[in-house]
Amino acid sequence: MLTKLFSFLFLIILFLFMSFLVSVLQVSISLNKVELSVGESKFFKCTVIGEPVKLEWFNPQGERIVSSQRVALHTGEDSSRLTIYNAVVEDAGIYRCQTTDAQGQTQEATMVLEMYQKLTFRDVRSPQEFRHGEAAEVVCDVIASPAPAVSWFYQKGRFQVLPNNNLQIHKVTKADEGVYRCEARVEARGEIDFVDIEVVVNVPPVLSMLQQSFNATADYQESVTFTCVTSGSPDPEVTWHRKGQQLERSEQYVLNTMEGGRSTLTIRNIIQGDGGGYTCRATNKAGVEERELFLKVFVQPHITQLRNVTAVEGSAAMISCVAEGEPLPEISWRRANDGRSFTDGDKSQDGRMDVRGRHGKSMLTISGVKLTDLGRFDCEALSRIGGHQKSMFLDIEYMPKFQTNQTIFYSWEGNPVNISCDVKSNPPATMLWRRERLTISAEGTANTRVHTIDGKSLLEVTPVSDRDFGRYNCTARNNIGAKYQEFILAQADVPSNPYSVRLSAVSQRIATVTFMKPDSHGGVPIGHYLVNYKEVGSQDWRDVKSHGVQTIVLLTGLEPNTTYEVRVAAVNGKGQGEFSHTESFQTLPIREPSPPAVHGQRGMGKAYRLGLVKQDDGGMPIVEYIVKYKTDKEEQWMTKLVSGQQDFALLQPLQWNTRYEVEITARNIKGLSEPTFYQFFMPQKPDIIDSLFSGLGLGPVVGLGLVGLLLVLVVVDVSCYFLRQCGLLMCITRKLCSKKMATSGKSKEMEEGKAAYLGDGSKDPIVEMRTEEERITNHDGSPVHEPNETTPLTEPEWYEVDGKSDVIVFNDSTTVNAVEPGGECRQ
Repeated sequence: MLTKLFSFLFLIILFLFMSFLVSVLQVSISLNKVELSVGESKFFKCTVIGEPVKLEWFNPQGERIVSSQRVALHTGEDSSRLTIYNAVVEDAGIYRCQTTDAQGQTQEATMVLEMYQKLTFRDVRSPQEFRHGEAAEVVCDVIASPAPAVSWFYQKGRFQVLPNNNLQIHKVTKADEGVYRCEARVEARGEIDFVDIEVVVNVPPVLSMLQQSFNATADYQESVTFTCVTSGSPDPEVTWHRKGQQLERSEQYVLNTMEGGRSTLTIRNIIQGDGGGYTCRATNKAGVEERELFLKVFVQPHITQLRNVTAVEGSAAMISCVAEGEPLPEISWRRANDGRSFTDGDKSQDGRMDVRGRHGKSMLTISGVKLTDLGRFDCEALSRIGGHQKSMFLDIEYMPKFQTNQTIFYSWEGNPVNISCDVKSNPPATMLWRRERLTISAEGTANTRVHTIDGKSLLEVTPVSDRDFGRYNCTARNNIGAKYQEFILAQADVPSNPYSVRLSAVSQRIATVTFMKPDSHGGVPIGHYLVNYKEVGSQDWRDVKSHGVQTIVLLTGLEPNTTYEVRVAAVNGKGQGEFSHTESFQTLPIREPSPPAVHGQRGMGKAYRLGLVKQDDGGMPIVEYIVKYKTDKEEQWMTKLVSGQQDFALLQPLQWNTRYEVEITARNIKGLSEPTFYQFFMPQKPDIIDSLFSGLGLGPVVGLGLVGLLLVLVVVDVSCYFLRQCGLLMCITRKLCSKKMATSGKSKEMEEGKAAYLGDGSKDPIVEMRTEEERITNHDGSPVHEPNETTPLTEPEWYEVDGKSDVIVFNDSTTVNAVEPGGECRQ
């Protein structure tokens, strides 16, 4: 029983112990101690066994760590990861990972982070340059933790290492140039690194001059060349300076650099201002050296000061001219508008111009300046070496002067009008408009606008009531003074009535109205005239407008034998004026047409064209023209009817070399007109060639000429073919025959067993040579007589050997191939 009791108590105690173990949290970090190089990144993991409710990290300063750009936290239920990016020396220390359970019990684990610096060379430049003769300090900036040991290596030993690990070379020379090695070690880590540094020694420039003083004469296109010789390392850059300014390459200055350190400056087209000192400056990294050269310039007269002058009208103008030269020149003046010259002590005829001068300076004084003095003045400096001339312009300032002649303007309500204010002034004037002492702004008002251009201001006024008519003031002002001009805007009226209405050239259907212009146009130009006309007793007036301001109007479309009334009114921009007195006129009754007018023109061949010019038709259209014509020797007339719509009559056929009489009558429905008589003469019968070519243009005539020339050439060639056996046709025939013989000759040789002909197509006759034993006979068998020494030379005779071939047998027993004129090529 006691044993069971002990066993039961043991189980209870074991259960309580296990429960205690389960309730206690356990924390661990993946790494307890870490060495980290500056700039590296690392993460650490904290793991918890148990049931934590909170898991946090603390930095070496005891502050709770929160995520930032460089430190990141990633926390789960039972673990947390701390990541440190780009670690710095300040990150070193003890980090704690702390956890808390539900009862508020905490547990933590720690981790030690140690930081160290790797070997690092900071901004070590290569090459490093030093000046010859100075104490050179070659910089080698290296860091590490712990501090590194630095060593220098070079082929020579004339140097020492400074406490800051830099290398010092005493009185460095060109011989010390080379590559130096800076080596650093960290013994604790066995870390080593090095950097090679190139040392460059610069030698200050040395400068020498071949000649230091030069002379030249100005304005004679002369040139001078300065020379500098330099040495140094690196090679010095040579620049040329004058009066503190560096000279650049230009048309005047030519800069050249040659071998051996020679540099030249050439000054071209020397003028007076080029005289003085010039500096040759040699520059390199080791220093600057300069020398001065001097150029003395002898110059002809040169005007150095002459300025344009502006004077106020009525005041005095003083014009100064300063000249230099060796020797000192004398100065004179000339006025360009009249060519008058002035020298020292001279005065003008009116006494307004006076000249005084000395020591290369002259003063021209003009008293009471007038606008006529405006213009160019020439200053001339003369000496025994030469002369120089310059011009200036005298500008005259004056008060505004109005150029406007029209001061009265007309308008009416609702009609805009431009009042123009033209001003001439120097300097340009500003213009203001006023109305009843009130200034009209540039923006204008409800019914006014201001438009301003150079020397002109337009006031646009649109009257809306009687108050807008009246006086307007234009004031022009510049720094010389002010002037004003008054303008009147008057109310325009319609024109008065025209008068002296007259009717002229009255016919059955047309009438011409003339009249005199009205005495008053109402202040506004007349645009046109309105003519009213109507039949007597009618109430409807018809209108006809004049062409512009012409005082003559043509009335058309009138009825014959009718009385009309007519009146005239003038119209301007304001409106229509009163009508004139009414005038009456009566159109003519319908009658026979007037005799037609004719003019003649010869037609083609035996025809004559008679032009008909329409005259007064008597109030009714012309129905037809009756044309009668006959020769002057005949009694019987021939008649031709022509429609009244046509404007000509064609008479044909006519006789050559004959005079004709013509009688033309026009007819309308009222009757016949009086006849018009006309005569014309038909010329002699023309030559057929003249007739042919007279109707042709230049192109056909040229074409016919070419065709005729071609026909002549063909006839000549055919004649040469038959008579002389030559020409183009003969050449073509021989070509064809030679080709044909080349084939037919071979076949005949095969039949007769002999080659009697050649077929090479040449122009030489094809000859067959026979032996003495072979006799040539005619068709009848009789022998052919061969020539001997006593046989006279005669023309060859033609013998037809074969009816199918044209073989010519000559008396000299030579057989040739021939072609008969007009025949085919045969063999």
